[in-house]
Amino acid sequence: MRIIILLALLLLAPQMAQAAEGYIDVTAPVSRKLKLYPAPTTGLVGQVTPEVSRELSELFGMDLGLAGPFEISGNGADADLILKSSFSTQGGNITLECRLVDRVLNREVTAKRYSGSAKELRRMGHAFSDEVLRALTGEKGPFTGKIAYVTKISGNKEIFVMDYDGHNPQRLTNNGSINLKPDFAPSGKEIIYTSYKKGNPDLYRRELFTGLEARISSRSGLNAMGAYSPDGSRIAMVMSKDGNSEIYLVSREGKELARLTNNHAIDVSPAWSPDGSRIVFVSDRLGKPQIFVMDADGGNQRRLTTNGGYNVTPRWSPKGDRIVYARQEGGGFQIHAINTDGTQDTQLTSAGSNEHPRFSPDGRFVVFSSTRDGAEAIYLMRVDGSSQTRISPNKAQNSSPTWSINW
Repeated sequence: MRIIILLALLLLAPQMAQAAEGYIDVTAPVSRKLKLYPAPTTGLVGQVTPEVSRELSELFGMDLGLAGPFEISGNGADADLILKSSFSTQGGNITLECRLVDRVLNREVTAKRYSGSAKELRRMGHAFSDEVLRALTGEKGPFTGKIAYVTKISGNKEIFVMDYDGHNPQRLTNNGSINLKPDFAPSGKEIIYTSYKKGNPDLYRRELFTGLEARISSRSGLNAMGAYSPDGSRIAMVMSKDGNSEIYLVSREGKELARLTNNHAIDVSPAWSPDGSRIVFVSDRLGKPQIFVMDADGGNQRRLTTNGGYNVTPRWSPKGDRIVYARQEGGGFQIHAINTDGTQDTQLTSAGSNEHPRFSPDGRFVVFSSTRDGAEAIYLMRVDGSSQTRISPNKAQNSSPTWSINW
């Protein structure tokens, strides 16, 4: 009854769906999941091929099944929500119409129409999955985002980008060298990464749509682990030009702006808070690597983690409330999440060795690499550790994933 009432309120006051807080909190436990039925795709004009219908049904099932509050149903008779889609082609272009219907009240919750080239079919489907979450929760989904990652599919460590679900992998680097640690700009239109292609580990910036590239930091020694500030104007990065790995601020063009750490320890892995006021990082200044937090100007440096003897690769939640990181457990690593005040440290993974956690742009998911099936592969999970799903597009070693905003 409570779910029906909430849906009725949503339909009677659709403008409220734009609010910061929706009627369903996908990060919180629910007493009963909404049953959602992705109906077979029909033809707007003529018949649609079974392959297209099956592809869209599987796409909607994965997107919304991972989201949390939905149970994907095999039929519409007992479903709370029905997702209907229609499809047509003309001259190499496609049109996709999607509707989400409340079966109980027989009311339309939301509807969208998409047009584009045939190769954009999956993007259109993901866009409607994003819209479903926006309509029901007030927050758009992350499914049209991209994941950049490091792969050894060619024998060398190159950077590729793929859809969030592992489809459509595309090569970004092809230099036959070692390329590491990609990070998306807030715009989603460019990345920074470290490459050894000129011998030294230098930091590069690459525009994704034009392929234009610039070497922005080539100081002597290490130039690595770059992380864009939330406004995209600055980059926190690690340099060892003075003989020790320290954290610096540079401009987008690579101009040195400030040195943030200055001690005999190794300080690495900077990551920004979503408001740009703080930076989380790793330091072994107490003997072994631990997670620390400092103000964006380098002040007020303080230890965050108090458990575990070896904690690395932190990343801040887009919501600002949690930090994920990897902790050494036995012979491998496990992903943990901790509040920004150091409380509620929770282990999220247990199978294999798991590293490089990064949040999705909306904070609903964490993408990471894991060896649980042998070779290192890319997985994602909900922020509570549930629904751990492999998304690697191949059997090569894949690691260091990072999730962009929606393109």
